Order: sequence, then structure tokens, then C-alpha cells
Amino acid sequence: MKSKSVILSSLLVVFLSGCMVFSFYPLYTEEDLFPNDLLVGEWVDADSITWQFDFNYFGKPVLENRDSTAFILRMKEKDSQEFSKQEFLVRVIELGGHYFLDFYVEEYLKENDLTFFDLHLMPVHTFAKLELDGDDAKISWFSGAWLEELIEQNRTHIRHENNGNHILLTAKPQELQEFVVRYVNAPDAFDDGLSASLHRIAN
Repeated sequence: MKSKSVILSSLLVVFLSGCMVFSFYPLYTEEDLFPNDLLVGEWVDADSITWQFDFNYFGKPVLENRDSTAFILRMKEKDSQEFSKQEFLVRVIELGGHYFLDFYVEEYLKENDLTFFDLHLMPVHTFAKLELDGDDAKISWFSGAWLEELIEQNRTHIRHENNGNHILLTAKPQELQEFVVRYVNAPDAFDDGLSASLHRIAN
């Protein structure tokens, strides 16, 4: 799955695949966040899927309510006229000279028409390394299979829960940050994970 692109609106499918590392807590604290426009705009991946990053406007399209430390990510498949209604809250943080992204489905459990199925889902955070080169970007998620191997071989003691089917990190942000910085240059940390290569669309 080294170069596989993922449509983030298919979160449940991705979760069941076990291809990413999942966390109960975010990778950041409020002190780690900083205003930036690194991703703002529209990008296209190798599967012609459009990724639209816009600032979080708290539901109101006025400048005073803009949170420039957070992006709302919407996606549009090839030949589609509309972006997916599912949105991701994406935060950028910088650790050890590297950019990382924290993905979270902030609004999922705030819908009005919840089903019994919906009530059994809990939003989680996923982490990815962000590499920027002009109008090109690569997003690489940490591999779930790699994390499982680390834990099985007793090579990490990061706090987690394992129910036999899925591993959920339960470490707090500081411990999570130390973990990702330690392994950001480990090739096997991303070899079996999901990744997306994006090119910015000129406005």
C-alpha cells in the first residue's frame, strides 16, 4: 500500500483495514499550534481526487471567526460536481524540524439524524508526516502494521489498548510527540501505511 491514495470520507473502510495508527488524544496541545497557510487551497492527487483545504471558520464565513491554526479538509472525486459532506479537521504542527498533520472528524457525532450504528462509532486522531516541495506535497500516515510489530517485539512502551483486532494509542500529546519524532526517519514506519502525493491546483 506504499503509494495508495485514500479518500478520507471512507473513514470506516480505512479503519477496518488497520493501515493507520489511531490515537484517542491529539498529537498537539494548544501551545503547539501556529497560524499558517501551508495547505490552503485545492490540491489533486494521482487518482484525480481534489483535496480542498480551507481555514476553519467556525461555521461562519467571516474573517473574525477564522482559525488559521486549523484547516477543514473536503474531498471531491473525479468527475464529481460537489465535495463530500464529510469534513476533517486538520492541524499542522512542527516537531524536530518536520511537519506533521493531525486528522480528526470533529463534526461526525454532531449530526441531527444519528442512527444506532452511528452511536457505536468514536472519532479518533490519525497522524501523518507532511513533506512540502513547492506546489507538491506528500502526506504519509504511520503504518498500523508497523506499530503492531513494534509492540509485539517490545520495542516501544507507548501507552495503548489492544482488543485483539485494533490498537488504539492512549498516550497524551507529549508522549505522542516524542514517539513520532523518534520514528519520523524510520522508513519501515511508513512502508505499509497509506500515503498521498498531491499537486496544488493554480487558482
